[in-house]
Amino acid sequence: MRHYQRAWLRGDIIAGLTVTAYLVPQVMAYAQIAGLPPVVGLWAALASLPIYALLGSSRQLSVGPESTTALLAASVVAPLALGDPGRYATLAATLALIVGALCLGAWALHLGVLADLFSRPVLVGYMAGVAVILMLTQLSKLTGITATGTTFIDEMSSLWINRAQWSWPTFALASGVLLLMVLLAKFAPRLPIPLIAVVVSAVVVAVFDLSQHGIAVIGEIPEGLPTFAIPSISGSTASSMFFPAVGVAIVAYTDNVLTARAFSRRAGHTIDANQEFLALGAANISAGFLQSFPVSSSASRTVIGEQSGSKTQLNSLFTWVAVIAILIFFRPALAAFPTAALGAIVVYAAWRLIEWKEFGRLWQFSRTEFAIAVIAVLGVLLFNILYGVLVAVGLSVALMLWRVARPHAAVLGFVPNVAGMHDLADFSDAVTEPGLVAFRYDSPLFFANAEDFRVRALGALAEQQRRAETHHEELPRWFLLNAEANVDIDLTAADALEDLRATLETKQVVLVLARVKHELFEDLQKVGLVDRIGLDHIFPTMPTAVAAFRATKR
Repeated sequence: MRHYQRAWLRGDIIAGLTVTAYLVPQVMAYAQIAGLPPVVGLWAALASLPIYALLGSSRQLSVGPESTTALLAASVVAPLALGDPGRYATLAATLALIVGALCLGAWALHLGVLADLFSRPVLVGYMAGVAVILMLTQLSKLTGITATGTTFIDEMSSLWINRAQWSWPTFALASGVLLLMVLLAKFAPRLPIPLIAVVVSAVVVAVFDLSQHGIAVIGEIPEGLPTFAIPSISGSTASSMFFPAVGVAIVAYTDNVLTARAFSRRAGHTIDANQEFLALGAANISAGFLQSFPVSSSASRTVIGEQSGSKTQLNSLFTWVAVIAILIFFRPALAAFPTAALGAIVVYAAWRLIEWKEFGRLWQFSRTEFAIAVIAVLGVLLFNILYGVLVAVGLSVALMLWRVARPHAAVLGFVPNVAGMHDLADFSDAVTEPGLVAFRYDSPLFFANAEDFRVRALGALAEQQRRAETHHEELPRWFLLNAEANVDIDLTAADALEDLRATLETKQVVLVLARVKHELFEDLQKVGLVDRIGLDHIFPTMPTAVAAFRATKR
């Protein structure tokens, strides 16, 4: 605020009011996804908007109820609530507190680096799987069929069993609302589309008295604002929620930081990934104490704010004030909203979560990355959403480990009229220095690639020996490791490097290092490798190493 410019105020006010128009019906629908009364979605927004505005590092991110975390909350709470609405609400608030505490703990431990562990294919696939589940779980609202079950597969089975209850008026209204939103998105994308949709649907229901024909509405909304309360549950119940809460926290944080980064790049700002843990943790604790459910960020509300001219988090504070006004003065209007319209809003939002162009881009870029995205989709659909989170995280880590465990490696040589040494595979006219094998392994050295490094280094030596014998050239006498990419090493890899040195020694080949970083040199000193290799065989650059080798021939 010390650097706030007056020219930004108009954009922040318009953005705040526009986001409110989208937020009100959206968060009410998300509360229903979470298995709670629609008004609880507004309570969650009240709890989180000002907290993030004060603590978050993004100038534009809209934090509050979000579809994925709402669905996750339902999957955690429903099996424990045993059909008791009061217990359900208490468990949902407790889950928000646990998620908040986990995020604050991650902030204290500086775990913001975790934001870099999620690959693009995994996130695209994961979000597509979540979108499919979101759309399927809205079928009960779109058709008027009573559905039961704690997982989306159970719900789908229940819908099929009770298909005779299909309400055509409900389905017609939901289809009309969905069609209206699609048309508005195409021809008037800047309008508050969800608000227009539910207002039109509420007017239609009232004018034609459709509630008498099976059209369900939200109904009476409790008067006033949420009150502060500390959820009361047993220690055993709280402990049983801990592991699922980790999954919720991972999803909430991932959505939060990735959305924030996407918009910060567009606006030229910087996001503090660790600060996002603090802001999200505080927002969830606030939501828990105000009797709501876990919150995260909303990409749809954020983009609406950006398109409406938001410049700072002041737009979220205007949204917060507007929601308070709605809860105090406009409850009767909200009570008339048909639930079928809210279900259509969720389907509309879920469809837009699927990044169809990204799947095409992944297919063109790499079949492997496309396959990973598809596996992430199947993980969410087949193993339920919580385990889908673990599948997504596991895939991200596995992909990272695979790439550093089996990196590119190269034998280096000289190319006519090109300075330096280069990968022989990149140039057909590259030639090696007779008697010298120059080898580069493009990864830090650690336990997962230590053996691969040793085997490929010896393989490179063997290949150069065969080549020398075939062309009647000098056999390799030096094995020169270009260590520019080996910026780190652990004890397992250090032992592998020593095994390589010892094996080379038996073959009358000298191990030589070049471009050794200071940190790597210190680690090699600790395990005695500097002494065994010899300081006279460690060079600052590749040219000095090659010059020293040539000097041995004189």
